[in-house]
Amino acid sequence: MRMYDLIMKKRNGGHLTEEEIDFMIRGYTAGEIPDYQMSAMMMAIYFVGMDEKETLHLTMSMARSGELLDLSALSGIKVDKHSTGGVGDKTSLALGPMAAACGIKIAKMSGRGLGHTGGTIDKLESFEGFSTEISTRQFIQNVNTIGIAIMGQTKELAPADKLLYALRDVTATVDNMSLIASSIMSKKLAAGADAILLDVKTGSGAFMKKQENAFALAEEMVQIGKNAGRNTIAVVSDMDQPLGEAVGNALEVKEAIATLKGAGPADFTELCLTLGSLMLVMGGKAADEEEGREMLHKAVSDGSALAKLAEFVKAQGGNDEMVYHPDRLPRANMIEPLFSAEDGYVEELICDEVGNASLILGGGRETKESTIDLSVGILLKKKVGDYVRRGDVLALLHANDRKKLETARDRLLQAYRIGKHQRAEGPVILGVVR
Repeated sequence: MRMYDLIMKKRNGGHLTEEEIDFMIRGYTAGEIPDYQMSAMMMAIYFVGMDEKETLHLTMSMARSGELLDLSALSGIKVDKHSTGGVGDKTSLALGPMAAACGIKIAKMSGRGLGHTGGTIDKLESFEGFSTEISTRQFIQNVNTIGIAIMGQTKELAPADKLLYALRDVTATVDNMSLIASSIMSKKLAAGADAILLDVKTGSGAFMKKQENAFALAEEMVQIGKNAGRNTIAVVSDMDQPLGEAVGNALEVKEAIATLKGAGPADFTELCLTLGSLMLVMGGKAADEEEGREMLHKAVSDGSALAKLAEFVKAQGGNDEMVYHPDRLPRANMIEPLFSAEDGYVEELICDEVGNASLILGGGRETKESTIDLSVGILLKKKVGDYVRRGDVLALLHANDRKKLETARDRLLQAYRIGKHQRAEGPVILGVVR
């Protein structure tokens, strides 16, 4: 078997077999197939596409390229949740403890963020002493004893995906539905969960800007999960403006804590309840989504969800007192308002620009080597549909550097579009693909 022949076959519209895809992925991961040949294959796939079987075989081959996490030592159905990401997306911080308090086993592998804010691990490190660098044995033990654990994604998990993504990123072949879906699902399948819940974002702050593309990606990933024998559901949710009010690591942790106390923003709370109710049904803890919602409401109202967060933080070396006293979390030296320059309605809040303002403050990484300032970020006081008068506070910027603050303030002001027409805030949940 030769890579040259496989490239020609795909270029000419042919369908690659499971054996051919395995040969390609094994060879590339081992360094036996050079970048220039794999680049040619990615471009051929980009233009010709892959059918359902090819997409499944590619996903499974990438999942098998490294370590397959064995969660058989965990009792019950293991449900994993993945988000395609966005601005202010701190969902796992609240959803995990809520679902765990209702009996779902949360065994999650997460990464660090590259972009406007940190990833789940970065945000959790706002808790003094918290660490995701735990052994697989400790990971399993924590899930069995307290119901939730989060560890850093290992280099051994789907290494072929990391290599392929880096190549696609510099060869203009990222934007292909099969390649995107297989990239996400290979890691989820390798992580060992029995059921997979996907939160696919769409809008100005999402990878998928158009709703139809988000639904197409959701359907593709659900089909992969089904063909791989995993119960998979995808929720398509809005990211046309930031989720909740907080953007920035410690600020988002505080908002998650407020949500676990029943005082979170309406859009963020609704997303957690929708995803959580589906997790409870998928995990066999609720007969339907209505019962699941009731269970989640109870976990919040009786304090068990907040207590579960504290238990989880403590089990991974963190200071659980910060859960009950969030004012002890990292705080910026300066908090300054952004004022409206005119009267009118907030017609648009450009998600990407809010994220860029947070990045400028130091809340994210421009490169993998960048250091995140966990204390900085933005609290949005006005969102789409709100009426403002000249001089009203649109947002609060939390900063530690005056120059960065001034630059971020100008950038954030550009994110607000204020006009004469009130635009109703749309639903956060746009659809569910089963």
